[in-house]
Amino acid sequence: MTTAVAAPFRFFSLQVARTRRLGPSLVRVTLVGDDLRHFFSDGRDQSLSLFLPHPGQSEPAVPYELGWGSPRSSEVESGGGWWQAWRELPDDVRAVMRSYTLRALRRDPDEIDVDFVLHAPAGPASAWAARAASGDRVVLLGPAVADNRAIRFRPPQDTDLTLLWGDETALPAISAILESLPASRRVRAWLEVQDAGTIQDLATEADAEITWLVRGASGVEGSPMAVDAVRTAPLPPFERPYVWLAGESGCVKQLRRHFVGERGIDRRRVTFVGYWRQGLSEEQLRERE
Repeated sequence: MTTAVAAPFRFFSLQVARTRRLGPSLVRVTLVGDDLRHFFSDGRDQSLSLFLPHPGQSEPAVPYELGWGSPRSSEVESGGGWWQAWRELPDDVRAVMRSYTLRALRRDPDEIDVDFVLHAPAGPASAWAARAASGDRVVLLGPAVADNRAIRFRPPQDTDLTLLWGDETALPAISAILESLPASRRVRAWLEVQDAGTIQDLATEADAEITWLVRGASGVEGSPMAVDAVRTAPLPPFERPYVWLAGESGCVKQLRRHFVGERGIDRRRVTFVGYWRQGLSEEQLRERE
């Protein structure tokens, strides 16, 4: 396939190198390809769009030779180009597009990791990840420049306390964020997961206190448990905090209101991203944008 760079994003033709189960509901897929020599990112919560084939297809159907867009639907070129041509393909032909966060980028050889949450019942991306095997082909829409607008974790330089919350969908980003923070940084993080088997040892040099919230049998994502746990948690003294929230959009909005309204944190120092919404597919979310 022939591709061309269109800053700050471009398409990458990749294939699965290997997969690894990280827990009962999480699988890591490592992707490789010659195109990755053009992939650059300095972000710890780098957004990507992944295009997956339908069962029986050898590769995803994406007419990307027609134009370029960016990883998030709200930023994709409207009308014309690949986006319009992709939308016009039949449902059973058009590649499945899902938004993910880069977990890791490595060189020599060039590889990237993308972590997938496995659901029951499985959606198309979850089902693909569960059966992914070496050689399976995908298309990725990602960054061609290291500092790009699909990076959202940008703490001010004067930050004296970093506050993080996320569910399973934000675990890759939070893991990468924690790995990047220096020993001098104070961090309070909450991670909400479905089962205890998903809990991981997260590497960080920061002065971090990490709390895992396990939904267990309730299985209700974006439940009040997360808001209650954060609301009742004592925080160390701070003057210039930075808050990063990502996951189910309803829960993220509640937590933002808590930090701004109840904790008195300047809304300009709060980054919040709804990765998904309870009861809606990604296609339905895109239709609403």
